[in-house]
Amino acid sequence: MKLINKSMLTAIITLSTASVYYAQQTRDTVDTRSKDIEQVVITGVADLAKDRKTPVAVSNIKAAQIVERLGNQELPEILNTTPSVYVTKGGGGFGDAVIRVRGFGNSNTAVMINGMPVNDMENGAVYWSNWAGLSDVTSDIQVQRGLGSSKLAIASVGGTMNYITKASDKKKEGIVTLGIANDGYLKTSFAYNTGKSKTGWSSSFLLGRTAGAMYANGTNFESYNYYFALGYQPNEKHDLQFTFTGAPQWHNQNFTNTIQTYIKYGKDGEPNRKYNSNWGNLNGEEFSTNTNYYSKPIASINWDWKISERSKLSTVGYGSWGRGGGTGFLGSINGKTVFNLAKTADGQMRWDDIVRWNQGQVVSDFTVGNTTNAPANATPGIATRSNGLVRRAHVNSHDWYGILSNFQHKVNENWNFQVGIDARYYYGYHPGVVSDFLGNKEYRENLNLNSQPFYTVTQAYNAVPSANPFVKAIKDDSQIASRNYDGEVLWYGGFGQIEYSNDKISAFAQGSVSNQGFQRIDNWIVDGVTKQPSATTGQVVNRKTGFKDILGYNVKGGLNYNVNDQHNVFGNIGYYSRQPFFTAVYPNNQQVVNPNLTNEKIFSAELGYGFRSSNFRANVNLYRTSWADRFQRRTGLTIPDGNGGTFQNAYAEVNGITEVHSGVEFEGFYKVGQYLELEGMFSMGNWEYKGDASSTSYDENNNPINLSAGSNVATLALDGVKVGDAAQMTASFTAILKPVQGLRLYANWRYANDLYAGFNVNDFDNSRNTATFRAPATEFGALELPDFHLFDIGASYVFKLKSGQSFTIGANLYNLFDTTYISEATTNIHANQTRENFAAGTSGTTAYNNYIAAGQWNGISQQNQVYFGYGRTWSTTLTFKF
Repeated sequence: MKLINKSMLTAIITLSTASVYYAQQTRDTVDTRSKDIEQVVITGVADLAKDRKTPVAVSNIKAAQIVERLGNQELPEILNTTPSVYVTKGGGGFGDAVIRVRGFGNSNTAVMINGMPVNDMENGAVYWSNWAGLSDVTSDIQVQRGLGSSKLAIASVGGTMNYITKASDKKKEGIVTLGIANDGYLKTSFAYNTGKSKTGWSSSFLLGRTAGAMYANGTNFESYNYYFALGYQPNEKHDLQFTFTGAPQWHNQNFTNTIQTYIKYGKDGEPNRKYNSNWGNLNGEEFSTNTNYYSKPIASINWDWKISERSKLSTVGYGSWGRGGGTGFLGSINGKTVFNLAKTADGQMRWDDIVRWNQGQVVSDFTVGNTTNAPANATPGIATRSNGLVRRAHVNSHDWYGILSNFQHKVNENWNFQVGIDARYYYGYHPGVVSDFLGNKEYRENLNLNSQPFYTVTQAYNAVPSANPFVKAIKDDSQIASRNYDGEVLWYGGFGQIEYSNDKISAFAQGSVSNQGFQRIDNWIVDGVTKQPSATTGQVVNRKTGFKDILGYNVKGGLNYNVNDQHNVFGNIGYYSRQPFFTAVYPNNQQVVNPNLTNEKIFSAELGYGFRSSNFRANVNLYRTSWADRFQRRTGLTIPDGNGGTFQNAYAEVNGITEVHSGVEFEGFYKVGQYLELEGMFSMGNWEYKGDASSTSYDENNNPINLSAGSNVATLALDGVKVGDAAQMTASFTAILKPVQGLRLYANWRYANDLYAGFNVNDFDNSRNTATFRAPATEFGALELPDFHLFDIGASYVFKLKSGQSFTIGANLYNLFDTTYISEATTNIHANQTRENFAAGTSGTTAYNNYIAAGQWNGISQQNQVYFGYGRTWSTTLTFKF
C-alpha cells in the first residue's frame, strides 16, 4: 500500500529555499548588534541566544550547511561537528537516529520547532522519522548546551535544540530537487514560495517523497513530507503565520546483535556490518519483525503583536495528531519466540516456514538445537499467547494541543522583563492490533478482563500510516490485541524573566513553575479487580487511575561581560526540580502509582569565554551538571531466559540513578583568506554514575523476567561507572575550499574516544545468576569501546543561468576510508574475565566456555551486543531554482 499514488510523483517537492544560498553562506554566529538580550522572536516564541549577549554555550548550524553536507544522513547527524554532541544512526533504520548532548539522550535533550516543544509528553522521546521533512524547511538549528536560555520548564538536562523553519514571506521562487544515494535511496521534491504581496499576504508549500533502503539489509522505507505556510502582515503591529507540516512514513528496523553473529555472517573473519537479524522474505518480499509506521502532522498559528515601542506579545497555538505504532510478535512455536527460531544459512528469518507451521504443516530443524522434525501445530490456524505466531503492532497515537504566550516589556534602555504561560493537553492512545496473521485465521486474546476466557481477533491492520492525518487511532475496539490502554497528560505552567543589559554587561534571572497531571486508563480492566501483577493483595484497581498531579519548577540565571570588542566571558547557574515521565508514574504499564515517585533534581553551572576578530572566532566552555533521583526505562534489551534462549525486546526499569557530567568544550572558525575557511571543535567530558540503583525487568508483553533467586529485581552496582552511549571525547576539523566562484569543496575529519557501552540490567547486577555472567562495576566497570576516526568529503557547484535561474549539483562521500567501527554497545562483557567471574556449576561452565570460544574483536569480547557504524556511503543531489 502506497501513501500517495505514483502518478502524483510529478508534484513531489521540497521547500529547500535556502539551497540557492549555500554557495555563499557558512556557519555564522547570530546577530551581535542588539543592545539587549531580549527574546529573539525570529519566529513566534522561540528563545534564541545572541552572540556576546546571552550567557549560554551555543552553536548554530545554518541551512546552507544542512543542504551542503546532509545528503542522505539523518537530520541530527549534521550536529556531529558540534562540541559534546554524539549522534548515531541507532540500528540504522530510516529516522532511527539517536542524539546525546553532554552525555544526555533524546529524552533529556529538549527539541523545539520555532520555540514549540516536541518531546513526547509521556516519555520525552523524539522519533526523528516523524520529522523526516524538517531538513527541507529549516533555516537555522541552534544548539544550546546545558540548561540554556529557554524560559519554559522543558527537558533541557543536556541541552536544547531549536529548529527554526522558514517563514512564508521569503522572496518569490521555486525549487525542484532530485537526490539519489546508496542502496536505492531516492528523494524527489518540489517547492514554491509566492513572496509577500502588497496587501501583506504570503505563502509557501512543499511536497516530497523519499524511499529506498538504508545501509543495513532489511531496512526498506518510504516517507512523504509536506509543508504549507500562510502569512499575513496587515501592518507593522501585527504579524500572523500559519504552518502545517507532516511526514508520514514506514520503515523496517534493525536491532543489536553480538559481534560473533556479525562475524558469522561476514567474510574472512570480518563482521558483516549490513547484517540484520530482524528480516527475511515472505512470499518473495522483504518482511521484518519490527516495522515502525507513523504520521505526526503539526499545525500552528503564530501571532506577534507589537503593542507599543516598548511592549510586545508573542503567542502560538498548536496541535499535533500522531497516528501509528511499531510491530512486534505475539506467541511462540514449540516454546520458542520468533527470535529464537532457527534461521536460514545467511541468517534470515524463515517467514514462509513460520506460515507453514502455523497452518499445521511439519517443518524440519525449526527450533534452535533441534535437528529433527519439530512437533506440528496442535491447533492449525489458531494463534494464542502460548502457541502460534502473529505479528502485532503496538499503536502509539495521540492528540496534543498547546498554547504558549509571552509578554515582553522594555522598561528602559537597560531593563526589560517577560512573563508568559505554557499550557498543554495530551491524550495518548495505546491499543494493540494484529498486523499480520502469518497464515493463521485468528488470534485468541485472553488479557481483556471484560471478555473471559478469551475473544477472537480476525482483522489485520497494515503497518502503513494512513494518508488521512486525522484518522481515528483504532477503528474497531473488538479487534484489539496484546494491550489496550490510554495515557492522559495535563500540563499548565507559567514563567518569568528579568534582564539587564548595557554595552558591557548582560544578565538575566528567570524561573518557571509547572504542574503535570498524569492519568492512566486501562480499557481492559473491570473496575474493582485485583488481578494486576503490580497490585498488592486486596488492592482495588480501577480502569481510570485519576490524575496524579506533580509540581515542578526551575530557577536559573547568568551574566555575560564583554571585556572589549574581541573578548567576552560568561557564567550561568541553574536548578531544576523536574517531574518524572509517565512511565515512571505507572511502572510496568500497570494501574498502580509508583510508591517511590519523586522529582528528578538537576543542578548545573557553566563558565565560558569567547573571542571574536575579523577572521577568527572561538568559544571555550567549562560545565558541571549533576542529575539525581533519575528514573530510566531501557528498551530493546536482550536478556537470557535461563533456558539457553533469550528475551528479545525486553525492557528494564531503573530507579534511583544519580549522574554527574563535567567537561570542557572548544569551538573555532578561521577564515584563512578568500578561498579557504577552517572549522574545528574539541570536547572532553567526565560522565559518571554516583551511588547504586535498582532495576526490574520485563519481556515485551510486560511479564516479569526472573533474574536471580526467582526475582526480577536487581541491585545495580553503578557507583563510579562511566556513563555509556556517547563518546566523552570528540573532535572535528573541517576545511572548506572555494577555488572558483560557485564551487565549494569540503573535507571533514571526526574523532570519537572514551566511548562506553550502555548498561543493561544484566551488566551491573550485584548477584550471580545461575545461567549467565554478571559483571559488577566494582570488578570491571563499563566496557570501553575502541576509538575511531571518520572522514567525509563533498563538493557542490552552482550553474547560474542568464534568466536568473540556476542548477546546483552536490555530491558527498561519508566514511571515505570505509572504517569499521562500533558506534554503540548495549552489554558490558569484558575481555579479561576468568573462570571465577562466572557462576558455579554446569551453567557457569557452559557460559564460560561460550565466552572463551567467542574470542575477541579489536580487544572486545565477541559476545557483546553492538551496533556497527555504516561503511562507506554516498549521495548526490541536483537542484533547479526558478
